[in-house]
Amino acid sequence: MASSKESRKRGMPDAVTDTALRGFLGYHLRLASRAVLGDLARALQPFGLRMVTFTALRLIAGNPGMRQSQLARALSVERSNLVQIVDELERQGLIRREQMPSDRRSYSLRATPEGERLNGAALRAVEAHEARIFGAVPDEDRKRFAEILALVRRRADEGKDADGGSSG
Repeated sequence: MASSKESRKRGMPDAVTDTALRGFLGYHLRLASRAVLGDLARALQPFGLRMVTFTALRLIAGNPGMRQSQLARALSVERSNLVQIVDELERQGLIRREQMPSDRRSYSLRATPEGERLNGAALRAVEAHEARIFGAVPDEDRKRFAEILALVRRRADEGKDADGGSSG
């Protein structure tokens, strides 16, 4: 490892700073998101859930009988990726798929009793996570923050639509 004196001699800084990035809201959003999602992952880990599987289970428990295509739209995932999520929840015994009588190619989704129990326990852990992370933020500011994030998401989606969904 090079010493501080050797680093300066070769034109390398002693310490790297993020000063050049601090003016970008997206940079702060990424850092905050990474911290919040890391804490959420730790909160969900004891339940054998990831953020996406918790979200899917929560939606299924709250909307018994929803179709897989509806869940894919709600999660903003491709239907092919949804199959892995649904398979994982089904393997864990948390949900069950039922063929739709009106269309035998479609399946409705329902939480099992174990899925309902785990959904409730995981929800309490997520609420504790939210309180830990955002508890010091006044309710009015939390509401406004959620509105701002929704606006940012809409603007980003409009940008995707405008360029045909390409990223570069």
